Amino acid sequence: MTQPEVITFGCRLNIVESEIIRKHCKVAKLKKAIIINTCAVTSEAERQARQTIRKIRRAKPDANIIVTGCAAQLNPSIFERMSEVNFVLGNEEKLHLINYSELSNQPNKVIVSNIMEVSETASHLVEGFGGRSRAFVQIQQGCDHRCTFCIIPFARGKNRSLPFSKILDQVEKFVDSGFKEIVLTGVDICSYGVDLVGKQNLGELVKSLLKAVPNLPRLRLSSIDPGAIDDQLVDVFSGEERLMPHLHLSLQAMDNMILKRMKRRHLVDDVINLCERVRKIRPDIVFGADLIAGFPTESSEMFQNSIKKIIDLKIAYLHIFPFSERRGTPAAKMPAVNRSIRKERAAILRKIGELEKAKFFQSLIGSKAEILLEKNNRGLSQHFASVEVLMENSDSYKSGQLVNVTLGEGPKGSLIGHLS
Repeated sequence: MTQPEVITFGCRLNIVESEIIRKHCKVAKLKKAIIINTCAVTSEAERQARQTIRKIRRAKPDANIIVTGCAAQLNPSIFERMSEVNFVLGNEEKLHLINYSELSNQPNKVIVSNIMEVSETASHLVEGFGGRSRAFVQIQQGCDHRCTFCIIPFARGKNRSLPFSKILDQVEKFVDSGFKEIVLTGVDICSYGVDLVGKQNLGELVKSLLKAVPNLPRLRLSSIDPGAIDDQLVDVFSGEERLMPHLHLSLQAMDNMILKRMKRRHLVDDVINLCERVRKIRPDIVFGADLIAGFPTESSEMFQNSIKKIIDLKIAYLHIFPFSERRGTPAAKMPAVNRSIRKERAAILRKIGELEKAKFFQSLIGSKAEILLEKNNRGLSQHFASVEVLMENSDSYKSGQLVNVTLGEGPKGSLIGHLS
């Protein structure tokens, strides 16, 4: 093993940053390096990272293991104490070439600064995504809000946005290299622009990007906060088909008392109104959502409130987390729901998610769709539906290509695409 290897946990922003890390490692000519880009959204994510590190050391005893990412930023001492780890880099340090080129001369095992003191987000042009058919573009970093369950602001720092010109440079580079879909990502993308001169917003950014890059076929948004979405963004959905009809909402719960205890920026009616507004102007829109099962003080009645609203709103894609205490957050001190109940509620929500997705897939059968091919003749539709495209000669098609299909029902309620 000579080329550096980067192992990524967690969010799409980490995927972007892993490409920056990979480029820096190549320039620095690091040998036998394995970089673990960690996640800290749950305690389980940290546990998986530590487990992976130990497994790698057993398999590759001469590897140069570098740990970075959110878990490393929050708890550098944990990784410093691991004999398997050679170096620990913080979330800011991982993005700078000098910390890789001078690593061999670094006297300290840990290089982690105070992320809350970082006031700007450096722009890095990313070349590609290692065979992925979609490109992820970072538009902002950090978060200024303090949800009671969330530790991520302390791992990512304050909200800081990239100027439009830097984002445009990256999007144009990806489009010129053949990417057909761009995904805008960050920690809290609905806060984009509030720190920039003129106080831009996400809707203005999306509208300007689509106008400036007319040959971009598809633009998609990563997870958004329903309490912070701006009117301009809603308006873009009404007049621009290249903005994909798919919104993933950071809901976390659909009971007002729990939302208040989470210190979220929305209540139940805000979500209902948002979904109704967007559906009115873009009838084919599909929604996904993040939900936390078993948040402290969540009663059976509160849990049922969330279930009812999710079903009523026809949320097709559910991403479920059992509540995980994060030391240093207010929620960790609240009266806890029994862990077995958290797991049980998470399982119930996942089952509901499967049923809602099945209903949505059933509604698509017989319709036309444009599929962005990925691997093994599979790809994603505009509505983020995974589709197996039936091909007589798959050699005629490649990953990253857009193909038009008619959707049909596949095994166990999956979708298949017949080439048009």
